[in-house]
Amino acid sequence: MIETDRYALVQRLLHWLIVILVLGVLGIGMTLGFLGFDGVKETFGGAATNALYAYHKTFGVMILALMILRLALRVSLGAPPYRPPLTTSEHVASRAVHGLFYVALVAMPVIGWLATAAGGYPVQFFGWTLPGIIGKDQALSETLFFVHGVVGWAILGLIVLHVAGALRHWLIKRDRVMARMSLFG
Repeated sequence: MIETDRYALVQRLLHWLIVILVLGVLGIGMTLGFLGFDGVKETFGGAATNALYAYHKTFGVMILALMILRLALRVSLGAPPYRPPLTTSEHVASRAVHGLFYVALVAMPVIGWLATAAGGYPVQFFGWTLPGIIGKDQALSETLFFVHGVVGWAILGLIVLHVAGALRHWLIKRDRVMARMSLFG
């Protein structure tokens, strides 16, 4: 396989960095969602609860910034061709899942940022407090946090579809589609 059949190294590195961050944010988000603030505080203590919220917000902002960079690189560098080409149904499924990923991974942190600001909570990025963008509105905050959670579940579903497709190409079709985004060989 020649190098032009792979994404540029910067695109591959961004992909895997975003994967790690998204899995971490989803894990923290689900913990916070299932247990709630009081449940997390009872289970892990106050300091750990505050740290989980701070990490969730910080990594969410990082994902937003990295996704904007990834979109810019996708536009400027493009995507390598599939060799051999995908079937029509594979191409439609691939484009749909990837397109929904891009939309969801940009929308998710924006919705979380707005929900946090509307709830009157600080939007944290490491040690800095970022502007809230909108004013306090408790009803809007609750709605946005609900949407934030729904998008989180949608992202989890997209991950399952994406991994299933990748495994199909790797283990069943053995067509080296996985090599396009692999950091190795």
